[in-house]
Amino acid sequence: MKPNLTLAVFAAWLSVIPLLQARLNVVATTPDFAAVAKSIGGDLVEITTLARPTEDPHFVDAKPSLILKLNRAEVLLEGGAELEAGWLPSLLAGARNPRIAAGSPGHVVCNQDVPMMETPATLDRSEGDIHARGNPHYMTDPANARIVASHLADVFCRIDPKSAETYRANLKKFLDELAVKMADWHKTLAPYQGRQMVAYHNAWPYFARRFGLKIALFLEPKPGLPPTPTHLAEVIARMKKEQVSVIFVEPYLDRRTAETVARGTGAKVIDVAYLPGGIKGTENDYIKLMDYLVTSVAKALADPAK
Repeated sequence: MKPNLTLAVFAAWLSVIPLLQARLNVVATTPDFAAVAKSIGGDLVEITTLARPTEDPHFVDAKPSLILKLNRAEVLLEGGAELEAGWLPSLLAGARNPRIAAGSPGHVVCNQDVPMMETPATLDRSEGDIHARGNPHYMTDPANARIVASHLADVFCRIDPKSAETYRANLKKFLDELAVKMADWHKTLAPYQGRQMVAYHNAWPYFARRFGLKIALFLEPKPGLPPTPTHLAEVIARMKKEQVSVIFVEPYLDRRTAETVARGTGAKVIDVAYLPGGIKGTENDYIKLMDYLVTSVAKALADPAK
């Protein structure tokens, strides 16, 4: 009986191999695109992410292991708007994978059809880390996640047409859930329309616009430049004058700087992230991340002292 059982198990294992191999190999530059891709692809896709959720996606170490991941990919998802301009091109050159080369069907630029904010009329590098194609942190607006999800479903259907029905069903499920959540998020933040907050880095214009908030004061004097004592003194003075009581800080930035400003103003520092997994409990889930952001902001604005 043992040989027959062993053969049966081996045969069953062999039958599973084609299913495992059939999964679409997708590499995403950052966890937000990976999370949305997983919602659309489900078990039909295998997702690998290049940037960690707690690191600055502008500055990812171009390690050889990332080149290997790209070499095996069938689909590459990048944010566009120069988010990955400092590290992705060299990785792609090393990967030598025509399936995901620029311009190929497998190379997906996720900001296609997304209305970009803060696109400069002229490019002046003296203004700091300015992106010529607009602010790249567009996924903090759930309406843009809806655009990206629809785009990814189209891509997956084109590359894997036999599974198109599943991709379309998953897209509908994601969009339906997002629509319900967006209504809840708007309701939660409605009492705070027009309220001002401070951010460490200019990563939140899309979030602020979507929910009627104002984030126009930053701990960085210019995008990408470290805070200086003179600039922080100016920020503290403006916060006191304008009664700003909340400071955003991402996991890869210096929280101590934000805490110093908070002590000088009575404001509250809240930990935020625009990448799923940047905050514990939001791993691999875009909607959980947005839930956390909306809930945290509402709580801080309701009672910044706590």
